[in-house]
Amino acid sequence: MPSQQPLDAIPLLLFVPLLIGANLLAYEGGYRVGLRAQRARSDDGGGPTGMIVGSVLALMAFLLAITMGMASDRFNARRSLVVKEAQAIATGYLRAGYLPEPASSDSRDLWREYLALRITSVSNERLAANIARSEDIQDLLWTIGEDLARQEDSSLVALYLESVNSVIGLHQERVNAGIYSRVPITILWLLIVGVVLSLGLVGYQAGLVAQHSMVSATVLAILLTGVMWMILDLERPRDGLIPINQQPLVDLLERVDSMP
Repeated sequence: MPSQQPLDAIPLLLFVPLLIGANLLAYEGGYRVGLRAQRARSDDGGGPTGMIVGSVLALMAFLLAITMGMASDRFNARRSLVVKEAQAIATGYLRAGYLPEPASSDSRDLWREYLALRITSVSNERLAANIARSEDIQDLLWTIGEDLARQEDSSLVALYLESVNSVIGLHQERVNAGIYSRVPITILWLLIVGVVLSLGLVGYQAGLVAQHSMVSATVLAILLTGVMWMILDLERPRDGLIPINQQPLVDLLERVDSMP
């Protein structure tokens, strides 16, 4: 079963309002605490609180930018692997035509089935089944080439086995990139907690100066939540609102199906 991070269980359309609500609650709570602290003071000075709030917000912006870069790099890697795999499968399918019958027809039938399995499924159960069947087909394709290589020493068989080996390698890379190569969950939790605490600190500063601005707080909460949404969406290669484009594989499948 493909691994999941705990946050994957929360739909993005639910995560966004939850984080916005948590931010606004933190702001309101911070404001009330700051207002009480301001009333208990004998002077009107806020001390270094304003400087601290600015520093915290700058730190959060830096951390969000770094994490966004990590998520974007992983997203681009997954997208690039789809194109590479489509090219490798197309090459393997064409090179199967070099093989003598019935190995050529058997191999091309397996390539067609393999190609259909490589189009990502949203369901984790379906994805696990597709991965398992893909690995079975890889073994069958390799066995066909291996048997022919034992019968005759042919450079054409060697080219065929080279294509199978390339597809096997890309399979491992794609599984690793799509399932295991994720932004560490500790970083994501740190960002979520940091965003909420930042809004609380902004509210505290507003309470110290007795200037309650829910509109500004809402805008800030929406912006920070929007960045977190983008990071989590890029982190979900299958069920996010920004999916990995499978069109190269879909186009290749249509092309293969149209061949005799």
